[in-house]
Amino acid sequence: MNKTEFIAFMTEHGHNNKHAAHKTLTKADAEKALNLVIESVISAIKSKHNVNLTGFGSFEIHHRKEREGRNPKTGAKMKIDAYNQPTFRAGRKLKEACN
Repeated sequence: MNKTEFIAFMTEHGHNNKHAAHKTLTKADAEKALNLVIESVISAIKSKHNVNLTGFGSFEIHHRKEREGRNPKTGAKMKIDAYNQPTFRAGRKLKEACN
């Protein structure tokens, strides 16, 4: 499901959830809400903060050290620079919903 399909899902299926606060959510409002959440998570991660959404999961930054790699075509050695890797770890409610 891509972002557009998810926004449509949020507006069409909100009435099926007895706890849904978005029963009358328009597609424009759903898109604004989703964009705000995404931008907020990105901003927090850029600021080196972990984001923990209880039950859903957590977004964290893991630092990867510089290492030596190989070019798959030529086999030549090359340096892979250090970088920060964003990661997501699913929470209990999300894991339980999948099983």
